[in-house]
Amino acid sequence: MTEPVRGAAFVVRSRRVVTPEGTRPASVHVRDGIIERISSHDDTSDDVRLLDAEDLIVMAGLVDTHVHVNEPGRTEWEGFASATRAAVAGGVTTLVDMPLNAIPATTNVAALDAKRSAARGQCSSDVGFLGGVVPGNSGALAALHDAGVLGFKCFLAPSGVDEFPHVSHTDLEEAFPVLARLGALLMVHAEAPAHLGGRPADGATGYPSYLASRPPRAEAAAIELLAGLQERWPVRVHIVHLSSSAGLAAVRAARGRGLPMSAESCPHYLTFAAEEIPAGRTEFKCAPPIREASEREALWRGLEMGEIGMIVSDHSPSPPAMKGTGGDFFGAWGGIASLQLGLSAVWTVAAQRGIGVDRLAHWMCEAPARLVGLGGRKGRLVPGADADLVIWDAEGSWIVDPEQLQHRHPLTPYAGRALRGVVHATYLRGELAFRSDRFGPARGELLARS
Repeated sequence: MTEPVRGAAFVVRSRRVVTPEGTRPASVHVRDGIIERISSHDDTSDDVRLLDAEDLIVMAGLVDTHVHVNEPGRTEWEGFASATRAAVAGGVTTLVDMPLNAIPATTNVAALDAKRSAARGQCSSDVGFLGGVVPGNSGALAALHDAGVLGFKCFLAPSGVDEFPHVSHTDLEEAFPVLARLGALLMVHAEAPAHLGGRPADGATGYPSYLASRPPRAEAAAIELLAGLQERWPVRVHIVHLSSSAGLAAVRAARGRGLPMSAESCPHYLTFAAEEIPAGRTEFKCAPPIREASEREALWRGLEMGEIGMIVSDHSPSPPAMKGTGGDFFGAWGGIASLQLGLSAVWTVAAQRGIGVDRLAHWMCEAPARLVGLGGRKGRLVPGADADLVIWDAEGSWIVDPEQLQHRHPLTPYAGRALRGVVHATYLRGELAFRSDRFGPARGELLARS
C-alpha cells in the first residue's frame, strides 16, 4: 500500500469506520489534510489513491489532554521529540502538555514562549499547552489566556517540584474570579493536603503504606472545596486522574447541583489494582495511587454511566534512577509512563466488558478534544475536521516490550503485559505519521486557543 504524498487527495476505506453515527462500512475522503466527506464503502474514485484498510478499525486520532513532556529544563526526563513519537505510535495525534516539570514552569507568557520555542520543529503530533495557576500569579492568567493556552492547571497538594507550588483556598479565591471572567478551563489535581499522610512511624515503605497515606477522602474533600468555589464563581473545573468512588461521588454531587464540573480517569486506574501490585515495584507509583479492584470497578461504572467523561494518560515519566529506590514507594517519583499504550490498555479491558469502539472513541478522542476547545478540528471523523486518523486491529494482541516503546525511558508497569489492539498506522492531517515499520516526518503543529 503506497502512502499518499503530503497534501494529496486520497480515500481510506474500511468495513469498520468509527463515525459519530456509529461504526459502519465507509470511505473517508481526504483532501489537503482535511476530511472532505464520508461516504459509502464503495464510493471511491479512480482519480485519487485508495487505501483499503479492509476490516481494521479506522478512527479519529486520539486526543490526550494530560501529558507531561518536561521540556525545556528536564528534557532528560522526556522531551517533545520522544513524547510525540510515542504518541503517534499509540494512535495519539494531539496531546496537551502540562505546565509543570519543565523549567521554567508555564506560569507566565515568557515561560510559554520558551516552551513553544523548545517544541517547534520536532513534534510528530500536534501539541497544545496549558498555563499554570500557582500562588501569586493571578495577574499573569489573562495574558496566558490571550497568548493561546488551552486552559489552566493547578495542584491542591504538593506537585513534587519546587517551581510549581500547590495552591491554597486563599490562592484559589484570587484566581477563580479571573478564570470566570476569562471563561477559562481549570484542570485540578484534587487531593486535600489535610488528609494526606507521610511515611508511617513503623518505617514501612511498601505499597500498602503508600496507598494508606493518600486515602480517597483526600480526593473527595478537594473536590468538595472546588465545588464550593464554583458556587461563587462558575469556573469550568475538570478533575484530572480521578481514582476513587469517593471522588466520583463528590463529582456526582457537584454536577447534581448544576455546577460545571467534569472528570477524567487514566488507563492505569482502569487496568491495575492495588492487590495485584508486586512488592517493591515502584514503577506502579502515581498520585493519587492505584487503588483496590473495587475502586477500579467503580471507575468503569462511572465511565459507562457518563459520570466520568474521558480517559487520558497522565503520562509522567522520569529517569529510571528516580523510580529505582530499592522498593521505597515514598521516595520514588510518582508517575506512570503510558502515552504509547493508552489505546491498547483501555481497549483490552473495555472489550472484556463488552464495550464497543464507539464509546472508546468518545472517551479518548471526541470528549478530550471538546474539553480543550478543539472539538471543531479534532476527535471526530466529520467533514471539515483535520484528517487525523488511526488505523488499528481490534482483534490483534501483543506483549509490551519496553525496548520497543518510544518515550525516552522504557520503564513502565505495563512491561510484559499482554494487550489487545495493535496500531497499524497513524495519519496527521492526511500525512503518514507512523506505520508499524517507520515514522513519517515530524510535522506536528503547535496549537493555540482560537
